[in-house]
Amino acid sequence: MLNSKKNHMDQEYKKNFLEAGKIASAVRAHGKSLIIRGASYNEVIAKIRSEIKSLGAIPAFPPQIALDSVAAHYLPMPNKDIIFTSELVKLDVGICVNGAIGDCATSVDLSGKYQHIVDAAEEALAAATALVKAGITVSEIGSAIEKAILSKGLKPIRNLTGHGLGKFKVHTAPHFPNYNDNSKYTLKPGMTFAIEPFATNGAGWIYDAGNATIFSLLKSNKKYTGFVDEIYQVIKNIGQLPFCTHDLMSPNTPLDLVKKALKILIKDHVIADYAPLVDEKHGVVAQAENSFLIDEDGVVTVTTF
Repeated sequence: MLNSKKNHMDQEYKKNFLEAGKIASAVRAHGKSLIIRGASYNEVIAKIRSEIKSLGAIPAFPPQIALDSVAAHYLPMPNKDIIFTSELVKLDVGICVNGAIGDCATSVDLSGKYQHIVDAAEEALAAATALVKAGITVSEIGSAIEKAILSKGLKPIRNLTGHGLGKFKVHTAPHFPNYNDNSKYTLKPGMTFAIEPFATNGAGWIYDAGNATIFSLLKSNKKYTGFVDEIYQVIKNIGQLPFCTHDLMSPNTPLDLVKKALKILIKDHVIADYAPLVDEKHGVVAQAENSFLIDEDGVVTVTTF
């Protein structure tokens, strides 16, 4: 995030980015400790949200947990719960501090069968981290990720990528593919971004499946009436960051009304919906992710280490 007028990094943004990463790392560790057999999905998410609030931050996106062949973008409907038993669990956490974002993820194998997939994702992230510096290309990082995962007899997910992090923006350029895409885009001082390898014993390609519970606002100038307008106003108050179905419910807006309003808003292209992302062959997926800062002097910091 460069300030072009001063030709150096916005120091306030840098401070907030470092703080967001520090909090995200702490929340990830806390959330990981809660993921055990017999734990309730909803209770774990509620405790994570409470921890974020207690640390003086807000979620950059709804904290979420994806299971087994689901790679990302999953929350059960508010009237459903899941009790963890023997899944491979991915925890994805984002923290926002004055617009700066810390984005990180980890995986937990409750089955006792898939630790090698978790290890592959973590080792791929470590291989990528060792390369990060100004002047390196994203394809070199992708190549390191791909080699680390392939060496385990697994596949990287090729249509999921790491991404830039901007002010109040979770996904910006550049993208960091989990394979060598031959891109010549080079990392530069002043950049903030996340790298997130996904490893699987499946196809290595994901598709949208099922009903979305995660959304983001596209337009804030439409006119509605009744319960649709009430829910639309809640969404506009949330602002630029992603939100989930759960954020819209209240005693006056039960789930059935929220779902009806969301359907209308999606149809009108007022909000974008993000369905769960599932491996094409329903292979088991593991994820690892950290956020990075390359400051104005080229110094690299893993903010969510």
